[in-house]
Amino acid sequence: MDTLHEPAWSREDFEARLRAKGAAYHIHHPFNLRLNSGRCSADEVRTWVANRFYYQVCIPRKDAAVLANMPDREHRRLWAQRILDHDGHGDFEGSAAGGIEAWTRLAEAVGLDREALWSLRLVVPGVRFACDAYLNFARQAPWQEAVCSSLTEMFAPQIHKDRLATWPQHYPWIEPAGLSYFRQRIPLASRDVEHGLRVTLQHFDTRALQLRALDILQFKLDILWSMLDAIAQACAAGQGSALARA
Repeated sequence: MDTLHEPAWSREDFEARLRAKGAAYHIHHPFNLRLNSGRCSADEVRTWVANRFYYQVCIPRKDAAVLANMPDREHRRLWAQRILDHDGHGDFEGSAAGGIEAWTRLAEAVGLDREALWSLRLVVPGVRFACDAYLNFARQAPWQEAVCSSLTEMFAPQIHKDRLATWPQHYPWIEPAGLSYFRQRIPLASRDVEHGLRVTLQHFDTRALQLRALDILQFKLDILWSMLDAIAQACAAGQGSALARA
């Protein structure tokens, strides 16, 4: 029988297959393993922070694109929170400042200049290309597919916990307050997964659609992996030496 025409997996089986994709998460990338084991130089840490910032600023734009394609108000109400989480809300102070500001504070804590960070001139082409590909996908894909692509957040809490556990020991020169981004994202990622997983399990209800969902999740995993490939290459080329604050 053609696989595409086989019966749909049960929700439990389908979810297990989605979660199994965590084996390809960038937590296993050689550069991330070096980063979290203290084997990166200060310049390499700065290179990672500066380039990953481009992903951070693309996230609310991605979420706005998904929101624009959602016809249902209840889903929009839930999804809109993601934009506020990154761009900030209320008085924009403290935890309300948003994830982008928290990442900016991380950049300053590792010795990067705010203006240089926000100019995006430190972003290497490979990272820019990967993030733009993800943004374009979110703009053009059916909103349920874009929601499915966000499910890499299932694997994110552990990578943040690893950084919180290892960075203070391996990189004591980084001000502890600069690590607040990782701490803030753990509960937010878990909350977002609940909604994204519910949409995915409900919408992708045939074997063909379920296989499509697995491909979409793999696409997002490839985006994150490609970013680290580009960052590792930039570090090997010595780009980080130009990033320190003057």
